[in-house]
Amino acid sequence: MRVLVVEDEQKLANNVARGLRENAGYAVDIALDGEDGLFMAESNPYDLLLLDLMLPKMDGMKVLSRLREQSIRIPVLVLTARDEKESIVALLNSGADDYITKPFDLGELIARCKALIRRSKGHSEAVLKVGDVNVNTLDHTVTRAGRPIRLTAMEYRVLEYLAHRPNAVVSKTELLEHLYDYNWEKFSNVIEVYISGLRRKLEDGSSHQVIQTLRGQGYVLRD
Repeated sequence: MRVLVVEDEQKLANNVARGLRENAGYAVDIALDGEDGLFMAESNPYDLLLLDLMLPKMDGMKVLSRLREQSIRIPVLVLTARDEKESIVALLNSGADDYITKPFDLGELIARCKALIRRSKGHSEAVLKVGDVNVNTLDHTVTRAGRPIRLTAMEYRVLEYLAHRPNAVVSKTELLEHLYDYNWEKFSNVIEVYISGLRRKLEDGSSHQVIQTLRGQGYVLRD
């Protein structure tokens, strides 16, 4: 999953980004003002936006309103130092999906991020089930027919993204855009490598091909 953090406090932005990368396995981009944040959110397919309210150049409320006016439905978690009832009501009425008040616990922030991403993709439970494959988004474990599957960090990220979109065709470009940050290499063949590794591990001893390739289109995780 790919997350955009729009926060003008550089140290806080870096700490949040590092926590999301290390503890949730997310790709993270950072914008330090509202104008850059709006441009990046308009230009890239993020799975979640973490948005501070008090930003230079354009405040967070205006960024949120501009995104919703364009029907950009990215889930938004607001980082706010305000806890007045009126501010929270205004945020939710403007299209925010959730909020967390500074200072916040990093573990709670990550849990909220995971829950928002799951809900935005139509999943209410932490364990994604596709056929006999279970993907636990809390502890990043995977089983097939009850058999534990040991994956590398990137293999897990590819599988989790596919599990969020079961039976849908997911292109290589879409995977790259959602699993890598702003500096990703469009010519890279790493996705093919990870898909090959996933197939080998998931299909060991089974005649059923879980991940199918549609030539020229992408990959499908079927149930």
